[in-house]
Amino acid sequence: MSAETPSAPAVVTAIHLAPGTRLPTKPVQQVEAEAGRGLVGDRYHGTRHRHVTVQAQPDLDAAAADLGAPVPAGSTRRNVTISVGPVPTRPGTRVRVGDTLLEVVRLAAPCRLMDDHIGPGAMRALHARGGAVFRILESGTIRLGDAVEVLDTDG
Repeated sequence: MSAETPSAPAVVTAIHLAPGTRLPTKPVQQVEAEAGRGLVGDRYHGTRHRHVTVQAQPDLDAAAADLGAPVPAGSTRRNVTISVGPVPTRPGTRVRVGDTLLEVVRLAAPCRLMDDHIGPGAMRALHARGGAVFRILESGTIRLGDAVEVLDTDG
């Protein structure tokens, strides 16, 4: 998720919420992001650090090419999909999504459930393409089409 590419800035292309463990994700047009709490309506709302997960569409496309089958954004169980990458994974990196401020907590590694949700080999195809887990530092609304900007960090 570079701040911008010569062709187009990164934007939010999909938002998915999982209302509960193992329940299917639901696509939404927008979601309220609460600082220190998470995305309203998502199963991780209220957890300490896993507030929102972000992935990049080019990573899904590359995984689909390796897998030989589509990798729909909602099937990965990530919350936000952006148009260009890479998604920053260095802890402490801050990202502005619309009027919401996020901070990287850690890399989001795909789990074995990907093979169940997408198909055999999906976990392997998504390796190093799973995006990142963020905490929400400033509340706001994340909407489809919102600009995504990696902010300068000290160190």
